[in-house]
Amino acid sequence: MIWIALLAAALALACAVLGWTCHRLAQRLRQEVEAQAARDAVRDQKFKELARCLEAYLAGSVRMGEELHELRRVVAPLPDKLSQLEQRDPSNLSFSQAARLVGLGASVDDLTQSCGLTKAEAELVSKLHQARKDHD
Repeated sequence: MIWIALLAAALALACAVLGWTCHRLAQRLRQEVEAQAARDAVRDQKFKELARCLEAYLAGSVRMGEELHELRRVVAPLPDKLSQLEQRDPSNLSFSQAARLVGLGASVDDLTQSCGLTKAEAELVSKLHQARKDHD
């Protein structure tokens, strides 16, 4: 009978140790779940920040596209305008000369002095040459 009592005491002790171990494991599991929830919250916040950045970049790209489209619309008629200006006075070769000088790197001021163009005309020739160079 002593053996049975000792065996029962050993089983009770083993159950107590097992219960305590289960309790400790449950506590650790709760701590790990809380830590994971905190890491998830940080990750979610970073995702939101990245999404906001992406939206800002996309909006900027759209604005740049719109501005580029507007710039193309403004620049598109320049070759025709230059042709009209050149045909305005066939005996005056200043526009052809200005186009050559711009190709050699002349500034707007250089064109107004050497070709007798107005500043607006010189800027037009310069912009047209730049547009042709960018297009090629």
